[in-house]
Amino acid sequence: MPNLTEPKLISGNANRTLANAIARRMSMHRGMTVGLLDARVERFNDQEVFVEVYENVRGEDMFIIQPTSNPANDNLMELLIMSDALKRSSAQRTTAVIPYFGYARQDRRTKARTPISAKLVANLIVESGIERVLTMDLHAAQIQGFFDIPVDNLYASPIFALDLKHQFGDRMDQITVVSPDVGGVGRARELAKRIGAALAIVDKRREKPGEVAEMTVIGDVQDRICIVVDDICDTAGTLCKAAEVIKEAGASEVHAYITHGVLSGPAVERVSKSMLKSLVITDTIEPTAQVLNATNIRIVPTAPIFAQAILNIWNGTSVSSLFDHGTLSAIYEGLY
Repeated sequence: MPNLTEPKLISGNANRTLANAIARRMSMHRGMTVGLLDARVERFNDQEVFVEVYENVRGEDMFIIQPTSNPANDNLMELLIMSDALKRSSAQRTTAVIPYFGYARQDRRTKARTPISAKLVANLIVESGIERVLTMDLHAAQIQGFFDIPVDNLYASPIFALDLKHQFGDRMDQITVVSPDVGGVGRARELAKRIGAALAIVDKRREKPGEVAEMTVIGDVQDRICIVVDDICDTAGTLCKAAEVIKEAGASEVHAYITHGVLSGPAVERVSKSMLKSLVITDTIEPTAQVLNATNIRIVPTAPIFAQAILNIWNGTSVSSLFDHGTLSAIYEGLY
């Protein structure tokens, strides 16, 4: 049954811009002001995290908005300590809204004597008192099984499909969706299916981690508008190399749609000088000034889908309904 209390939002310091945007969208849907809980999330001089909540949360349905992006360890500790504070303050239920789930790339043992850090982080989240997780585009879908609590994994592909139709209009029949590696074919196929596009793959072979030795395009990209799709762009080395290889294979334009723009180190400079005509990312990670000022990087909002997902969880209604084109189009009405 739906809860009688109102959903309450609290945010750490990882991405307050997104948290405020989610609160504004929820206010529009509810027809009443939904604000972030009055609280402070600060550091002591030795960098220990301290949380103090100034409002009563007894019996409330709480949603902590906190991606575990750079600095991943600090933001993760903020999430855990906020959860503990709410649990000890008798909140009825606490849901962690983690737009970007850090440590997701460490989801299996690739060699001897290495950790499965994603599982460890899942254990920490559950032990802190969180009862549900809402996230977007987990690096590996099986990470949902690392949790002993419900996990709702939203997808960026429906949002990307709306954006592509808005940006390319009558040129949609010229688009080919490209997966930058074999492991991402499922994600690329999902987007290609949504927009009725052809599919291609970039096969890459590594000599050692972080270095790509050889890339080959599998599929016809001649005179096509190629859309490279992936979940994470970190240093952008692989992405920019893939764009170069696709362009050499005859593509007329190369664009990239990436869910989580980590964009660390030389990433923005590489993208600016690359063969990419545009890089589109979401705001699951707070963009830096360098990202905002880049001429060929564009950001699409996730606040509308997260706001509706939070309301659906609070109401006890379907979250998967948000993957439907008609439903999402209504949520993003006015933006596309």
